[in-house]
Amino acid sequence: MTAGHAMKHGTMSAKVCLASLALAGQPVTAKVVRIEAGPPVPMAAAPGRAAYERIDGLFFGEIDPKAPANAIITDLALAPRNARGMVEYNASFAIARPVDPAKSSGVLYYDVANRGGGVSLEPDEDGHVRVASGWQGDIEAGPRAFYAVVPVAHNADGSSITGTILARMVNLPAAAHSAAIIGGFGRPTRLAEPVSLDTAKASLVIERDRRADEPVSASNWAFGDCRNAPFPGTPDPARLCLKAGFDPDAAYRLTYQGKDPRVLGIGFAATRDLIAYLRTHPDATGSAIRWAVGAGNSQSGNFLRSFVHLGFNADEAGARVFDGINPNIAARQIVLNQRFGIPGGAAQMWEPGSEGTLWWGRYTDSARQHGTSSLLVRCNRTATCPKVIETFGSAEIWNLRMSPDLVGTDARADIPLPANVRRYYVAGITHGGSWVGGFPAKGESVPSGCMLPGDPASEREILRVARKRLVDWVTGKRLPPPSRYPTLARGDLVAPTGAAMGWPAIPKAPRPDGKQNPLPDYDFGPGFITADVSGAATRQPPILRQVLPQRVPRVNADGNETAGLLPVQLQVPTGTYTGWNVTAKGYGAGGGCSLFGGYIPFARSRAERLASGDPRASLEERYADHAGFVAKVRAATARSQADGWLLPDDAARLVAEAEQSDVLQ
Repeated sequence: MTAGHAMKHGTMSAKVCLASLALAGQPVTAKVVRIEAGPPVPMAAAPGRAAYERIDGLFFGEIDPKAPANAIITDLALAPRNARGMVEYNASFAIARPVDPAKSSGVLYYDVANRGGGVSLEPDEDGHVRVASGWQGDIEAGPRAFYAVVPVAHNADGSSITGTILARMVNLPAAAHSAAIIGGFGRPTRLAEPVSLDTAKASLVIERDRRADEPVSASNWAFGDCRNAPFPGTPDPARLCLKAGFDPDAAYRLTYQGKDPRVLGIGFAATRDLIAYLRTHPDATGSAIRWAVGAGNSQSGNFLRSFVHLGFNADEAGARVFDGINPNIAARQIVLNQRFGIPGGAAQMWEPGSEGTLWWGRYTDSARQHGTSSLLVRCNRTATCPKVIETFGSAEIWNLRMSPDLVGTDARADIPLPANVRRYYVAGITHGGSWVGGFPAKGESVPSGCMLPGDPASEREILRVARKRLVDWVTGKRLPPPSRYPTLARGDLVAPTGAAMGWPAIPKAPRPDGKQNPLPDYDFGPGFITADVSGAATRQPPILRQVLPQRVPRVNADGNETAGLLPVQLQVPTGTYTGWNVTAKGYGAGGGCSLFGGYIPFARSRAERLASGDPRASLEERYADHAGFVAKVRAATARSQADGWLLPDDAARLVAEAEQSDVLQ
């Protein structure tokens, strides 16, 4: 039984209490008041490495709604309070720690969970104490989920808080008549229940490519489940039933009055208070902690950006929480501190997240008339800013609207980075890079719904180095290398068109034009605090005021990017590696395909490429034969090692993968 199930069913007495902080005589401030967990469980360790053990459990916290440090949390003042006037929450956690305290590095390395998962917590090769915890209050408790249980806010008289909810459904099966009302990407979550099941009090609109919206009559749809019953089905606040059935080539936009918002912003405070607690309680971590580092990928990287921006890197005593952070493949702020927010979104239509402050250096957002801001304004005021290593790649610029992070909303000039920030761009990769890796001559399998093969270029080798450099920086061992990313000043960034990019005329291949996810300037109404992506969206759907310009990296004659850090695959290319792909069919056909990158292989021989009219040199022209290709890979790994961007074991693996590849075999 998991800690979550134990709490739910009242069986926590079987758990071991790691810590219990008595409240009597303690100051009334935000804090972790109790940790309940099972006994340490031995973990499998690699030969020659320190033995590790893992602890799983729950931590219980209280937050003072009157404390200035918590005033920014949306709806905290409307959350229920206990007898001490505090707001309660609990969340799951896990700690992986060296069995021998002498083997600990003194670094607490916090892996931010992504939609409740995405964290393995393996024994750390450098002796760090690894920690993960729940923070997303709309994730259901489960045996493999990091989740948080946060309260529901109510009006002062106890009545339900209501507001307009927007749910969007895309690429639904043609035979379906019923769909869940959910939000988010990857691991969708259930949205707030409607105040009424009367469809006359809600709106359903069909969106089609390049055509006007089509309202659906209230009599032709229902809040109901018609999977096993004819229309209108069984009444169900969590499902939609459409009389005519769904068109897979359309999107469906539902707006309705929802009720009872969770106070999701507590997730920031829960993380703040857990890390602050663990930094001062070696009984839980197994050893003394001197430094804390946080790392998050994609959604969880957005969490770290907002965590710092909203001021949570200062704990209740004013001390720094994280000494360093690595937001990886993260372009936006997270929609966690918004009433009825959907933190699992991914820059899809009508979603907030790109409206607020996006840049580390100070920038005046004249295009949107949002004034001057920076993600570091609040931590600069309290002298609690972390050291930041930001890593990302091509897919974030093409699919996640990262252009304004670099050049602002007018795309006219580079935004300078502060001294405590390093930025490393990994050229030509899909979202997060390939985790298959290697050198498949024809690329990876075609991603679901896309047209091009998957992009096999990898980020993980560079990311591994970057995260080690972050720890070195935080612990004072050495400074990280200078930032490496595309800029306007060097001519690396251009308009997202084939002509501007220098895209080669590859026969039968799609062009990049129209593949970038647009950057909309939305107006979510007067209740929305734009700079902080907080408050309440009082206008749904939002007004689209304008579409802002974006920039993308220039490419060479092969169609490959050259700015930033090049994975070994791009140093020894077998094709064109793109941060974009193409939607093959359905809604949005011909445009960008989700967060996926693509791959266009080179011809094998000169004769083959001339016959097709491909201007890119063939594999044989580049490498002669398989041995020549492997020799080039070996030389590239040696260069990357010498530059400090590839570790020896990764270099050996890449050479072995080249030897085992089908390139010119």
